[in-house]
Parts: sequence; C-alpha cells; structure tokens
Amino acid sequence: MEKLNFVKNGVLRLPPGFRFHPTDEELVVQYLKRKVQAFPLPASIIPEVDVCKSDPWELPGDCGQERFFFSTKEVKYPNGNRSNRATVSGYWKATGLDKQIVTSKNNQVVGMKKTLVFYRGKPPNGSRTDWIMHEYRLATPQLNNPAQGMEKWVICRIFLKKRGSNANKIDDEKERETIGIVSDCKPVKSKPIFYDFMAASKKRRTDLNLMPVSSSSGSSGITDDGSCEEHEEDSSNVDDVSNLRKKQ
Repeated sequence: MEKLNFVKNGVLRLPPGFRFHPTDEELVVQYLKRKVQAFPLPASIIPEVDVCKSDPWELPGDCGQERFFFSTKEVKYPNGNRSNRATVSGYWKATGLDKQIVTSKNNQVVGMKKTLVFYRGKPPNGSRTDWIMHEYRLATPQLNNPAQGMEKWVICRIFLKKRGSNANKIDDEKERETIGIVSDCKPVKSKPIFYDFMAASKKRRTDLNLMPVSSSSGSSGITDDGSCEEHEEDSSNVDDVSNLRKKQ
C-alpha cells in the first residue's frame, strides 16, 4: 500500500474538498501514540516543526486556518521538567488546567491537553494576543522500543482566535430579535402602558352613582311628555264635569 504523504516543504497540502478536523482522541491515539511508538501513521499529514523556534504567524501553513505540528518539548533547565516556550518575539503561557483525553469506548485516559496563549514581549510584562495553542501529550509513557528522544514528542494545534465572526453576528441578531431589537440595530420605540386599577374602580363607582341621575335626566323627556298628556286628559275631564253641572 502506497504511503499517503500530504506534507510538502513542511506545509500541509490536501486535495480540494478535503479537510483535516481530527478529534482529540484521534490526535492522541492515531497520531501521537503511533509517533512515540515509531509505528506507521495513518497518513503523513502532520509536519515536524519546532513551534518555539518561530512566532506563531511565522510557522508553515495558512495563518487563517488551524495548523497541526509534531514538536518536541525543550526543557528550560537541565535538572527540571519545565518546558521552554520562549519564541523570537514572545512566549507561550499556559492557562487553566490540563484536560484529560479519554477514549469513547471505555473512558480510558490516553492523553492530556494543555491550553496556552501567546504573549508578545518578555515575561511577566508581555501583552496577550489572540494566538492559541493546544498541546497534546500522552498521559503515561507507552513506549515499545522507541528511538532515542521519541518520548518527548507532542502535537501542537495552533490557531488564531477570531472575533466578530459570522456565527457570532447571527447569534447577536437572534438575541436582538428576542429582546425586541430589529436587525438594523435600532431599538423598537415603545412606551410602557400603566393601568391604574384603583382609578378605574373609582370611576366605576362614580358611574354607578350617576346612573340614576343620568337615567332620570335621560328619561325626563318621556316623563314630561307623559305628564303633559295626563294633564291634558285631566283638564278635559274637569271641563266635562263643569259643563254637566251647568246643564243641571
């Protein structure tokens, strides 16, 4: 079987349409573990680069994409285990706690992942940048007669943290719609409406008290008309009685 080699002049070059997006488990088990044990790799897809010899933007490959490198750990002091992560223009500084890499089948810890941030200048007065590195190492030595120095290999995943990406803009627009802001970032002008229930209840009581008055005033025309008719009938009856008396 022909060995697949996608690294040319230290740069990863995949055919159009292919992407290299391995999981943490795949990086440790399929690549790092095989590298340390001197086993054949699935493909020659991760170049060997000393990441601390150059600044992150000077490393091989496209700076706009995440890049993977096999690198060796350089000890800072002869009698210590502390790594030397100083570069030309700055240094890599570890942040947070190391994360365990476990297998998906039996939850066995096979590796560790350390997160580092690149700082310009010299410690401790360096300025933080958006360059991030994930350093993968084996959890325990799993060697099978490796060559000298093979146990020092690590895999470095380096990328530039992007701010204001399209995904973040979409999330912001959804959040604006949720809180009542239109897509052009103009807030919806709406005045709050307050209901005075006490005033409303007072008004109802006032209206009820005025009902008899308003009804009487409204029905005054009918009452007056009726009274007029009754008055006319009474006057006619009086006239009839007076006429009868005169005849008698």
